[in-house]
Amino acid sequence: MRATIENAREVERRTQLGDGDDAVHTVEHVLAAVSAAEIDDIRIEMDGPEPPALDGSAGPFFRALRGAGIVAANGAHASTAALLRPTVLSLDRPLRVDDGESWYEAHPARSLALDVTIDFPHPLIGRQRCTVDVGPDTFARDLADARTFGFTDELDQLRAAGLIRGGSVENAIVLDSNGKGVAEGVGALRWPDEFVRHKTLDCVGDLALAGGRIRARIVAHRPSHRGTIKLVRALLRQATKETCVLGIEEIMKVIPHRYPFLLVDRILELEPGQRVVGLKNVTINEPFFDGHFPGHPIMPGVLIIEAMAQVGGMLLMGSIEVPENKVVYFVSLDGVKWRKPVKPGDQLRFELEVVQVRGIVCKMRGIAKVDGEVVAEAGEMVAMLRDK
Repeated sequence: MRATIENAREVERRTQLGDGDDAVHTVEHVLAAVSAAEIDDIRIEMDGPEPPALDGSAGPFFRALRGAGIVAANGAHASTAALLRPTVLSLDRPLRVDDGESWYEAHPARSLALDVTIDFPHPLIGRQRCTVDVGPDTFARDLADARTFGFTDELDQLRAAGLIRGGSVENAIVLDSNGKGVAEGVGALRWPDEFVRHKTLDCVGDLALAGGRIRARIVAHRPSHRGTIKLVRALLRQATKETCVLGIEEIMKVIPHRYPFLLVDRILELEPGQRVVGLKNVTINEPFFDGHFPGHPIMPGVLIIEAMAQVGGMLLMGSIEVPENKVVYFVSLDGVKWRKPVKPGDQLRFELEVVQVRGIVCKMRGIAKVDGEVVAEAGEMVAMLRDK
């Protein structure tokens, strides 16, 4: 099950993914550790409905991840997956979300910053505020070891609901409900404001469900898991999403073509073996305009298809090991149509997807657009991977 907003449920007291017997819950501490460690792709296997409680914080998970080390997908030189940049979500205007007593504001920013306020009628908590620019070092120093907290009269109710099965004073701050302080056996607080630090940690974990690195300054007043899930949904509706971007330098590490026959400038999205989106900026300085309809510059249709094929080559090379030892040959085309002329100043957007893969042969289909209108299409493009 993917840890994304599509699988998240708006429930109280924890973050839950899925429903029924397949549901996993209380995953926010693990997700916070993964997100803060700047890990964008990870597989987590569990043999129960919730991760281990450990000490009630994200610290043990975070240190284990950093200690294990982080590598590029499939190895540093295994494929173009190693070149992919993480998905980035950014805002161009503020937004606000209200959920009962909780409210959130998200403002455009260059990185993730949190400003969290909580207010509990307990002498050890009261009104607390935490502001932090979230990154690996600040998370390790200011948030990772902040423990979850609750009240003594809540424990039996939570256990009866099948939650905090391993919950005890060893992995949570348990407060006397009568307001006298910390229950026996808990030990000293790690910070006087450990409570708001943990709520901030929870926000980091829940925001990870956006499926990308959020660039925003988020103000959260009395945040809850349910409220933060609603915030993520609102962010995804409004945010600009950059799935990945491979610039020309990264492309040239994979595609053997060079000027004047390198006809792809940027890769916007790349799911190796599945889908790719690329761009070609058409300028009056293209060498083919000197002799193709002089005085009436139109990009040759065969070169539009060649550019589409080069984008498709990135899709193929992204799914193999050691791409520098391979070359892509296109062996057949079918269903090719040109809808509109492409002129200087146009930006070609190519969208290709894999239809079938058999051994070293791949069948794709693709379209080319300018300003959202289809200008060319290829119903079937068959390519073959060969050794150089």
